[in-house]
Amino acid sequence: MQLTQPLHQARLEKPDATALVCGPRRCSFAALVDRVARLAAVLRAQGLQPGDRVAMLGHNSDHYVVFFYAVWWAGGVINPVNMRWSAREIAYSLDDCDTRILLVDEHFHSTVAGLQTLSRSLRCLLHWGNGPTPTAGDLLDGPQLAALAQPVADAGRGGQDLAAVMYTGGTTGRPKGVMLTHANLVLNLLAANQAATRPVDAVGITVAPMFHVGGMGLALQLMQRLCRQVILPGFDELALLSAIEGERGSETFLVPTMLKRLVEHPRFAEFDTTALQLVLYGAAPIDESLLALAQRALPAAGFCQLYGMTELSPVVTALPAWCHAPGQPAARLRSAGRAVTLAEVHIVDPQGQPVANGVVGEIVSRGPCVMAGYWNQPQQTAAALQGGWMHTGDGGWMDDDGFVYVVDRLKDMIVSGGENVYSAEVENAIALLPAVSMVAVIGVPDERWGERVHAMVVLRPGLALDAETLISHCREQIAGYKCPRTVEFRSALPLSAAGKLLKHELRAPFWADRSRAVN
Repeated sequence: MQLTQPLHQARLEKPDATALVCGPRRCSFAALVDRVARLAAVLRAQGLQPGDRVAMLGHNSDHYVVFFYAVWWAGGVINPVNMRWSAREIAYSLDDCDTRILLVDEHFHSTVAGLQTLSRSLRCLLHWGNGPTPTAGDLLDGPQLAALAQPVADAGRGGQDLAAVMYTGGTTGRPKGVMLTHANLVLNLLAANQAATRPVDAVGITVAPMFHVGGMGLALQLMQRLCRQVILPGFDELALLSAIEGERGSETFLVPTMLKRLVEHPRFAEFDTTALQLVLYGAAPIDESLLALAQRALPAAGFCQLYGMTELSPVVTALPAWCHAPGQPAARLRSAGRAVTLAEVHIVDPQGQPVANGVVGEIVSRGPCVMAGYWNQPQQTAAALQGGWMHTGDGGWMDDDGFVYVVDRLKDMIVSGGENVYSAEVENAIALLPAVSMVAVIGVPDERWGERVHAMVVLRPGLALDAETLISHCREQIAGYKCPRTVEFRSALPLSAAGKLLKHELRAPFWADRSRAVN
């Protein structure tokens, strides 16, 4: 099980077919293999040894895909850097797993000096992107070195060899380096491709950030099927719509915030989106009103939800397109689907014992896609992998047909007056209001109730809503004890680079003067 295997297959089966499209550049599979083998030669010349970590700091591009496969071809381990982090945060992730080689595209040349000062591990900096390499500083000209290099043979690493150290978003403290093997990623690619029942001749569009496991996952899934892949530097509604129309893009992966921006864009109707056959969505809960809107806006597309986490390589359950079809139980759209092939999923109580169907507990999973552990953090690894099961930290329940319903992050559960309130349920109710653009529900300290349900709401431009109307609406949708007791209207809510709501930033001011963050 080698991540580089699709390149060998493509070189034999379809060398002249287009592999990558990025702006004006088009690259065949044969040319891709050549680029990969040449960059691998450069990395080895810079001292890369089997198992060494190599980082990339850049926007999505064909260069990023070459980075992935060149590092594996050379025998190394990728460490994709979150491009929205500060230089200090980046340096931490480099030093934590002793990353000595960093590739930087043209967007981050100015970051290099700071990283050299802050990082203890960095030994080699390569420009890897478009445009000229700066003459000042220690940045080597990667494209020029690769053009002069002789392609090297694939190192042939695979199976339980380490393939990636993926740093978590840091939403609960310092990032942890999730160690994923070749077998973890290859098996998960196969499981995800099977769960979504995708054709081999698809044209995929990658817009989610490739430093995140979701964006990387789609890129690798497309390569596994030898599909043409259109790569956008980042999410932009008009660029995505243009790619769907111009490149006849047939599938893409979007987090709910991206999907919302896409279908609500004022110029959406100007574009032909009929080529889009499959929209994969995940990485955050989706409210039912948004899903219904997206299905109406993209009637030719099937929708498939993928649920998981970096530690699970990342997909563990899928809700395929047929579950979104008319005639299926409406309640099923609230689920995250059933376990994918090779994954075993249970719901357990705080003692790790399975609970009955319909009872909320923690979602846990085991199987060959579970991470090898956290880099150099044996205690956190042991806590996460109790009894061989990956404890997701997500609260959920399972129905009699094996569909998993995610109700919240367990830490997002609010205990108000002795009753458990799951914020996702409250958020779904509020999101039904036409004036609501975004919503976050958290628990804040309350002298009477211990914690009270507090809603933070962003309104659509030009629309109005008051707290009394919102709370009254919620009382029509959910039990009274679940309804917000206080409402705050904001201009924006904080999101991570992967599009996830940063609730810890919203909670922090309310709990800042307390010794603990629960009541």
